[in-house]
Amino acid sequence: MFRMKSVEQSIRDTEEPEHGLKKSLSALDLTVFGVGVIIGTGIFVLTGQVAKETAGPATAIAFVVAGVVCGLAALCYAEFASTVPVAGSAYTFSYASLGELVAWIIGWDLVLEFALGTAVVAVGWSGYIRSLLDNAGWKLPDVLSGTDVAEGFGFDILAFALVLVLTVILVIGMKLSARVTSVVVAIKVGVVLMVIIAGLFFIKAENFKPFIPPAEKQESGGGWDAPLVQLMFGYEPTNFGVMGIFTAASIVFFAFIGFDVVATAAEETKLPQRDMPRGILGSLVICTVLYVAVSIVVTGMQHYSELSVSAPLADAFKATGHPFYAGLISFGAAVGLTTVCMILLLGQTRVFFAMSRDGLLPRFFSKTHPRFHTPYRPTILLGVLIAIIAGFTSIEELATLVNIGTLFAFVVVALGVLVLRRTRPDLPRAFRTPLVPLLPVVSVAASVWLMLNLPVETWLRFGVWMVLGVVIYFVYGRSHSRMARENR
Repeated sequence: MFRMKSVEQSIRDTEEPEHGLKKSLSALDLTVFGVGVIIGTGIFVLTGQVAKETAGPATAIAFVVAGVVCGLAALCYAEFASTVPVAGSAYTFSYASLGELVAWIIGWDLVLEFALGTAVVAVGWSGYIRSLLDNAGWKLPDVLSGTDVAEGFGFDILAFALVLVLTVILVIGMKLSARVTSVVVAIKVGVVLMVIIAGLFFIKAENFKPFIPPAEKQESGGGWDAPLVQLMFGYEPTNFGVMGIFTAASIVFFAFIGFDVVATAAEETKLPQRDMPRGILGSLVICTVLYVAVSIVVTGMQHYSELSVSAPLADAFKATGHPFYAGLISFGAAVGLTTVCMILLLGQTRVFFAMSRDGLLPRFFSKTHPRFHTPYRPTILLGVLIAIIAGFTSIEELATLVNIGTLFAFVVVALGVLVLRRTRPDLPRAFRTPLVPLLPVVSVAASVWLMLNLPVETWLRFGVWMVLGVVIYFVYGRSHSRMARENR
């Protein structure tokens, strides 16, 4: 269960013609992928929602706190991705440092994270497109607009179609995916910058008072929807005040999810030792700056207590008499979610591919396309499954599972850096995480703290998924693993 796959063996596997991926990505491509997956609905919706209900104008500080937590994890990811430039991200890193069982568990966790993330984002994208179509006078039949709209049977044809189209793009090749992403990210960031610049002219200083509103006790029944930390320690989370900033940070963390997907493309990077750290850290810094700027603009345009929850940034512009920017925001959100969906699907397929190549999943899925050199079999399988899920379900209630899955991966990667530094100090490291062991330990503590602020029911669902994964490992993965065959 704790046998490890050496870094050298992991790298040798990428050189097999049938199981290797084409190297075509640069540092710029990786940074664009990172920005493309991080900036989604969070910047347009979550910012105002948290400002109104949890932190007020101090939401800007909450974004900085969440960005620091992600930054600590990013430094650990950067060391691993440059040392072990192999597809699979945290799964591959865990295999080289913590053993097969831990690697399987984290891989199983990432499969859940990326699959649910892709489906939820596709449904969100569909909602924005329907809104734009309605504004243009075109209305889809209720039966093709998803289960939330239709009575009885419903199928979200837009979400289904989006995932299938992105699946085809990913099968054709990473370079095409990078080009598509570059165009869409340029549009998305352009919209965000226009919103920030335009919003600066409508800021009123009195809306920032008080910058940190007085603390209020969170209303919670103490049941399954209560944060785990409340049941464990009797800690009462607060809205507003200094502690409200940390509560807000655990919520806005969702807006940062995705930067770790960059690490899944390590094997397809031309110079991973140099470019992976640049891509991971660069995309995180850019997005943190944009998030802070947007939060300052939205709380400056309209007092936090008057912000709407469903579309705060768009409604803030409407309140100032500029509905044009509201439409621009909807367009930017719809365009932006396209890349979020594609890059989450990319991360999903690369983790699945790496697990298949190691024998923990059927080896059938580890063959690359003879022409495109992409993992086309898992891409098609997962693309079709996720398209069906996105078409038939809204699954908003499962979105918090994406949060806990990501934070769990952060914990494992930080621990992996500590272990590999001790067990393999001889490995060449193009990028070294600073202040080891202090920084990884702080990263683990920060991630665990945010996990404890998630609802109890999220922990229960996550636990059920993990137990299912362990059962599959002992029934199939343990005996079919390449490491098991080589050790016989």
